[in-house]
Amino acid sequence: MFSLTWLRHVFVWQADVKQNQKRLVEQLTAVLTSSPGPPTRLLLAQCLALVYRVGDSLTSSLTVDRCNDIIRSKDDSPSFLPTRLAAVACLGVLYEQLGRLLISSFKETMANLLKAMKSAESQGRCEIMLCIERILKGLGVSAVSCHRDIYKAARTCLTDRSMAVRCAATKCLLELQREAVFLWSTELENVATLCFRAFEGSNYDVRVAISKLLGTLLASALEPRQAIAPRPGSKRNSLEEVMELLSSGFLRGGAGFLRASGDMLKGTSSVSRDVRVGITQTCVVFVSILGGAWLENHFSCLVSLLMVWVSHARATQYPADAVSCRCCVSFILRATLGTLLGEKAQIAAAKEICQLISKQKRVTRVSPADVAASQHVLVCALLELGSLLQDLSSTAAPLLQDTSIGMLDTVISVLLHPSASARLAAAWCLRCVAVGMPAQGAVLLDRCAERLNALKSCPEAVAGYSAAIAALLGAVQLCPLGVSHSKGKMVMTLAEDLLRSAAQNSRISIQRTQGGWLLLSALSTLGPTVMEHHLPRLLLLWKCAFPLSVKDVENELRRGDSFTWQVTLEGRAGALCAMKSLVVHCKDLLTDDVISRLLPLLSCAVALLNQLPSLIKSYGNQIKNAATVFRLRVYEILTMLQPKRYEGNFGTVLKLLLNDLTGPEITACAVLNLLSSLCYSQDLALLGPGLHDVDQHYIEEQLHGGGSGGGTLEYDPFIIFEKQQEVPTPLPPASALTAAAVQLFGVIFPHLGIQQKAQILEQFCEFVRQLKGALQQTVQIHVAAAFCCTLKCLASSRRELGSEEVQRPALSLLLGVLEGSNPLLRCMAAEGLARLVQVLNEPNFTVSITLMSFDKLKTARDAITRTGHALALSAVYRYLSGISSPQYLSACIGVLFTLSQDSTSPEVQMWALHALSMVVDLAGPLYHSHLEASFNLVLRLLLSTPHTHVEVQQSLGRCLNALITSMGPDLQGEGAGVCAVRTSCLVGCAVMQDSQDCLVQAQAISCLQQLHMFAPRFVNLASLVPSLCINLCSSYLSLRRAVVACLRQLAQREAVEVSEHAVALVKELPHVTIKEVGLEGALFSLLDRESDPHLCQDIQETLVHMMSSSAESNLAHWLKLCKDVLSASAGGLQSYKRCDGDRYDDSSAFHAKSESSGPFNNLRWSTRVFSMECVCRIIAQCENGDTAHFNMALAQEQRLHESADFLVLHLADLIRMAFMAATDHSDQLRLAGLQTLLVIIRKFANVPEPEFPGHVILEQYQANVGAALRPAFHVDAPPNVTAKACQVCSAWIASGVISDLRDLRRVHQLLASSIAKVQVGREVSSQLYNESTFTMETLAVLKAWAEVLNTITQLLNPGSHLQQQSDEAGTAGPAGAGLLKLVQTDLATLSRLWLAALQDHALLTLPSQYSSQLPSIGGSFYTAETVEQARPHYYSVWATILHATALWLNSTGFIMVDEGPANLSRPVTPTSMGQSTSLSSSCLMFYVQFTKMFHLGISVEFLCSPHSGDQMENIDSCLQALQALLEVPWPRSKMGNDQALSVELLSVLHRLIVTRESPSIQLAVLELVRQIVCAAQEHVKEKRHSAEVDDGAAEKETVPEFGEGRDTGGLVPGKSLVFGALELCLCTLLRMLPQLSPKLAGSPMGWGGHTCSLSSTDCRLVTSALAILSELPSICSPEGSVSVLPTVLYLLLGVLREAVKGSVGAESGQLVPGILQALRTVLTSPMSRAEKSRGAWAELLRCAVHTLLESWHTVDEVTMLTSLTIFLLYASAEVTTVEPLQTCCIQTFRASLESKDPVVLSRSYQLLVSLFQGPAPVARPFILALGGCLVSQLQEVEKSRPQGPAELQAVQAAVRALEALVFAAEETHRPQLVAVLLPILISLLLDENALTSAPAASRSLHESALGDLMRIGPQHSAVFKALMASAPHMKARLEAAIKGNQESMNTKAQTTRVNSKNTPSIQLKINFL
Repeated sequence: MFSLTWLRHVFVWQADVKQNQKRLVEQLTAVLTSSPGPPTRLLLAQCLALVYRVGDSLTSSLTVDRCNDIIRSKDDSPSFLPTRLAAVACLGVLYEQLGRLLISSFKETMANLLKAMKSAESQGRCEIMLCIERILKGLGVSAVSCHRDIYKAARTCLTDRSMAVRCAATKCLLELQREAVFLWSTELENVATLCFRAFEGSNYDVRVAISKLLGTLLASALEPRQAIAPRPGSKRNSLEEVMELLSSGFLRGGAGFLRASGDMLKGTSSVSRDVRVGITQTCVVFVSILGGAWLENHFSCLVSLLMVWVSHARATQYPADAVSCRCCVSFILRATLGTLLGEKAQIAAAKEICQLISKQKRVTRVSPADVAASQHVLVCALLELGSLLQDLSSTAAPLLQDTSIGMLDTVISVLLHPSASARLAAAWCLRCVAVGMPAQGAVLLDRCAERLNALKSCPEAVAGYSAAIAALLGAVQLCPLGVSHSKGKMVMTLAEDLLRSAAQNSRISIQRTQGGWLLLSALSTLGPTVMEHHLPRLLLLWKCAFPLSVKDVENELRRGDSFTWQVTLEGRAGALCAMKSLVVHCKDLLTDDVISRLLPLLSCAVALLNQLPSLIKSYGNQIKNAATVFRLRVYEILTMLQPKRYEGNFGTVLKLLLNDLTGPEITACAVLNLLSSLCYSQDLALLGPGLHDVDQHYIEEQLHGGGSGGGTLEYDPFIIFEKQQEVPTPLPPASALTAAAVQLFGVIFPHLGIQQKAQILEQFCEFVRQLKGALQQTVQIHVAAAFCCTLKCLASSRRELGSEEVQRPALSLLLGVLEGSNPLLRCMAAEGLARLVQVLNEPNFTVSITLMSFDKLKTARDAITRTGHALALSAVYRYLSGISSPQYLSACIGVLFTLSQDSTSPEVQMWALHALSMVVDLAGPLYHSHLEASFNLVLRLLLSTPHTHVEVQQSLGRCLNALITSMGPDLQGEGAGVCAVRTSCLVGCAVMQDSQDCLVQAQAISCLQQLHMFAPRFVNLASLVPSLCINLCSSYLSLRRAVVACLRQLAQREAVEVSEHAVALVKELPHVTIKEVGLEGALFSLLDRESDPHLCQDIQETLVHMMSSSAESNLAHWLKLCKDVLSASAGGLQSYKRCDGDRYDDSSAFHAKSESSGPFNNLRWSTRVFSMECVCRIIAQCENGDTAHFNMALAQEQRLHESADFLVLHLADLIRMAFMAATDHSDQLRLAGLQTLLVIIRKFANVPEPEFPGHVILEQYQANVGAALRPAFHVDAPPNVTAKACQVCSAWIASGVISDLRDLRRVHQLLASSIAKVQVGREVSSQLYNESTFTMETLAVLKAWAEVLNTITQLLNPGSHLQQQSDEAGTAGPAGAGLLKLVQTDLATLSRLWLAALQDHALLTLPSQYSSQLPSIGGSFYTAETVEQARPHYYSVWATILHATALWLNSTGFIMVDEGPANLSRPVTPTSMGQSTSLSSSCLMFYVQFTKMFHLGISVEFLCSPHSGDQMENIDSCLQALQALLEVPWPRSKMGNDQALSVELLSVLHRLIVTRESPSIQLAVLELVRQIVCAAQEHVKEKRHSAEVDDGAAEKETVPEFGEGRDTGGLVPGKSLVFGALELCLCTLLRMLPQLSPKLAGSPMGWGGHTCSLSSTDCRLVTSALAILSELPSICSPEGSVSVLPTVLYLLLGVLREAVKGSVGAESGQLVPGILQALRTVLTSPMSRAEKSRGAWAELLRCAVHTLLESWHTVDEVTMLTSLTIFLLYASAEVTTVEPLQTCCIQTFRASLESKDPVVLSRSYQLLVSLFQGPAPVARPFILALGGCLVSQLQEVEKSRPQGPAELQAVQAAVRALEALVFAAEETHRPQLVAVLLPILISLLLDENALTSAPAASRSLHESALGDLMRIGPQHSAVFKALMASAPHMKARLEAAIKGNQESMNTKAQTTRVNSKNTPSIQLKINFL
């Protein structure tokens, strides 16, 4: 540890090396001779090389000689081995770093190494090979003299028994071939043969390494990197020669001539699967090195040569070999075509494959031998063609439309091929077409059904077309748009016809039977909505397929022949598969009744199982395969049903299961397929890299498939309709039967009795003991798997196993397997033993098991026993947390520690360390006391474990990861112990990072990721990130997964730092340089190449995290990156061109041209879709950032002052990208482009254009948007694309961007065409998609039109009728006017469609108990079969449509017109409300009534219980719709008539306002309440008016009273409209002003000092509530009004008091007008003067005045005076004329007149004007009391004239008040008062001298007084003359003022004339803005 740490510091401190070189060399040499471990010797070598590279290199030869001496040493002791290995490592690194400086000693060193290798052990051979590799790398061409010797040595190592040595030799040869031309020229064939031999018995790492070597050599031979000296007779290798070389190995293997000839004579295959898998990987590497361009040019030749492999007789001699060879060739095609080629090249390759299929199809007409050879070619070609078409998706549509190829015709023709495998491959290819292009699904179904009907007599046609139909039905599961339900009916009819006609022609009986049941099985995948209609017929078919009873089964045995039984078994197997499919896909249909009808059939099937042996004995092997399939189907269906339902058949089934598991004819199942699911998932890591953890899993699984060579489609055609993307690979029937028997045994065994369980387990143990050899191992695997499956079922169902008599054989069985030789079997046994402990849950048994394992581990010396029991300890610990005691944990850890240090057995070390990692994970905090020792152990083992034991290093990595997780956040500590542990972690990670094994490197990255999670500041990103970037394109999937997972975590915290560190790596990543596109671009490229779903998701999340951290700050980079990704398609892209004005049509907005490819090439559509999603994310992120992102003027301004970037500056690029995506061939990309366009419109619609005021920035892109939308409305466009385009259209129109009628008409034409499509949609006979897609598209169209209408309504004149808007459109803007005219042309049609959609929605929202009331044929826009799929579509649009329909009804005034939309503007009169303008009938009245109630019902039903997830837009639309309805008199009158309905609606609104905090929702609710109250008010008025007219009220003393309260005045909660409105208003007021409530305010009177700041919106809410309150008394009876008045007054005065106190914040000024208006409304209520309530009202109003006066000492005195004045003016005289109220009021005004505040004075005088002009009883006391005060104050003005505007206004108001007093007096007294007024006015005049120097206020007062005198004087001439005569000084003062005024006017007139003469006739414009 110390040496390693010291060496790491030496490697870092490079600056001090030169000064201390001599001492450093001595110290490093000392380390060299101290037996360093593997990591230390590698670091030591690097340090020595660093010393000589940085310092003086002259003495380096001494170190080389020293190392050579160590290597030549004769010491062979184990202790000297590390020193020798360190010397070898030092030599390699020295030569690698110093290169030609050591050339003098090169030959000696090489001879020494090659000599030492002859006697070296595996570690030595491996290290020497790696050393030679480094020497070759350092010397380059200078080492040419030893190339041959190195080659000879490497040849020997290439077939070494050690896999590590093989890998090292491969690396050495890979380096050698760079300069040794002979390797890929003269020696190529020998090297290839050698590689073929090296593949035999190899592991995964060796196959990867050798395939890389051989692939590189072959690529060099075909495309030489350097010129070769020509030799006589030599020529350049051709592709045919290179492929012939591979073909020889693929067909004959790597054996010599004699062995291959002997195998040929014996008739056996000499080629192992290891060799074929290795050659397959070699071919992939070979093509990958040559590149995509080469593949595109040579694909035709390559595919022809590959097809020779699968058509060769040697490769297809046995079925298993044929399957294996097909998989290999398919993998080559998939790994090259799917990875290297872009979409355009893939389309060309698909054409080549199609031509190949056509050629092979013609071969089938020649001879049976050619047919047998061609079937495998067709399978490979068809499967690859299907994969290509599925990956290309809708971009391959032009390929299908190319008639010169006839691709579909070619594929369909293969359905008639004699070979079943070819037919099934063609069916799967058609399925891929349907998945990639869903529009083709229905077409192909119809076509295949038609051909099947036409060719019923052809067995191949029946089999092929039925398989194709089944595959196409399976594709529907992967197509969101589905298929029409009529196709299900068609398939059902076909299946019935096939089954019924099966017996008519024996030649095709089997095919018809299989085809019929295959169709029925596939039909179930369409789901219960389809199958519920066909279930009765299906039950009948099942009944016909089986005997009526068990006795009939016995009778069947006496008749029939082999063919009849074959047909029967095939038919019943198919029937059982149809049952299984129904159970899997239609669980909802499995009622007790259905199951009860199936059970007798299953009983007959089980009974027939008993007879199968005798049938096979009678008829031979002809029916053996059919019998096997039948048993398999029985087992599968029984496994899915509850065992209790067939309990009576347990005996028969168990007997058969035992025979299938242990019988003499059992078939060995693929161990990996059978046992993997029974093992703990993490334990499978002990077996090496998992199949799904490697890129080559498709062919690697061939090596684990047992004798079957893997699965293939013809083994089970019934799997062709299952839901999966890749080609299914079912096992052969015999192997599948074993797996099914294991599963069924696990299901049945828990339900057996104790005796039966014990007996069966004893039999299992006895079978294993008696058998020997391979059969014993097979039986042991089967019975152990069956029992482990049982334990798994017991644990999940919490059932008991049984007593000790069951436990004993169970334990014996598991222990026997636990100590078996198969490692996978040991993993399963350990898991089974742990589950046994879990199921029994007996402490004694648990203790005995653990003690037994401890004893075994202490005494046993064999590796198998020790590994099994070590794993069992961790497994038992996992399932029983109850034994998690410290003592047990310590004992367990002690044993595992000991085993982990057993260096003599790497296998034991690996298993023990893995078990230790499991225990660490499970122990949690209990393990903390063992952490330090564990860290020391792991680090010590990492430093001592040889690199050849990579499996031990992998287990060490898992253990270190678990230890880091266990320590967790404690790693951040600063203590000495924590620092030491943290250092151990970092050193351990560094050691694993230096490993040659990629899985160990992946573990290192995972550990660093965990360390970064818990202690991020101690992880050095500067070294971690570059290593991650280097491994980003590793050939190992596990390493790439670890890298991306780590990057994803780093990007969440330090995305910017990660990007900066990654930029330093420019040359490390292939394909895309980080320098050009950054790490983000590299991730995009990796995303495009990857096929692993989990890895792709991690890459996407990493990019999203990086984007969220840096997109806003690095906007240009991200947008350019997304643009480059989007532009990187295979072919030419449509080029973007911006249009200005209307000079361009949509089609001229864009033109096609080829563009430069940019940094990316040939990216797939899925990657480009993700780039568009990234663009939307960037826009959303900018929305939360700087406002300048959506403000062009602000962005331009800020960009001038700072180097900032804003989104609005890139708007052209955003539009460009959206257009490119929206017009692509890929439907998914079109959807993404339309969504992006929608986001752009919504975000930028209101951004103004700075250069053109009055215009918005999007206006210049009108034609561009239209061109992007037009393809989506094409007749062939998918419904989801059209639906999205409709959404974009409505958003574009609603945005208000469009200003020209021509542009309006463009988009209008698109929507208008959609209406026509909707109207004929249901009438179209052939539908391509499910009926629910018609619903989706129709509702999207209707919603788009509804949004348009709603927008127009808000745009033109919110709140008015549509026709009024139409009339006023000329003043509302040309856009709104033109759009309204366009909409009105379709409004009649739209309204009908809207009402139909709302009716459908109302029906679909009915509770489930009313489902029987739904129409049997469906609704207007949905069918009965698609109810469930239609509901979400209706739910997303109903609110918008409801709002639009309400607006339409609003515009018509509920008048039913016959003439059409032209007459919609007729005015509504009371007599025409709700009636037709032509013929009034009960039908029309019913329709109108229904429409109103229909809308109201939908709204109330939704508002009653809106879910939390409901969008606010839906609630708002619903409320606006109700408002629009109630704006019309007729529905308002109906609402007023129905008080119960009004009360219910108020209750709903009350709940809504309580549960929704949105101010807009609350305002809308209050507006709706106001309308309801208004409706009730109109109803009461109409009733009172009618009563007055009818009863002659004018002549009677009393009139019948109407309104709530009647005679008693009582308001009943729940039934009273007034009470409901009061509740709602009170709720609103208390939420805004809680101090109104005594309880909430905390004071007895409710006027607490709490200050509540209200916003302007809050003030609007309060004002609206008060307005509603003020109207409530008017809808009450006199007695009712008296009941409600106190509450109303209390709330009004309470809000007034809070407003004048200033406790509501700065916005109180907005409240006051509303409060005063509400107060006035209350005081003027007719109830205040009604005979029955007048007195009570007067008394209550007096109380209100008294309350108002009591709270006078407030902040806002003006408001209080105003409210008091309102009381005085509008209340009856008897309210305010009583004492002492009148006196108090007068005193209040007198006090205000004495105020020093001129504002208060001014307002007081103004209010006095109103009072003086008011009723005489009110005005007289105030005139008498305040007149003298008023005169005296005016008389004082002459002494203190006003100095400011406020004082001036006060004096002028006082003059107006005095004038009002004068004119309020009687005629007789008026002259006296005028005589008082005139002197006061004259006193306000100034003389001529004072006027010029007086302040502005005095001059204004002078002019005002003069004007008043000139106006009043003539009116009272007598008084005026008398006054002038009696007061000469007044007359002189007045005359002087008049004269001065005239002179001033003359002067102004002259000045005006002079200016007019000097003014030029032409005005020059100098302001051009």
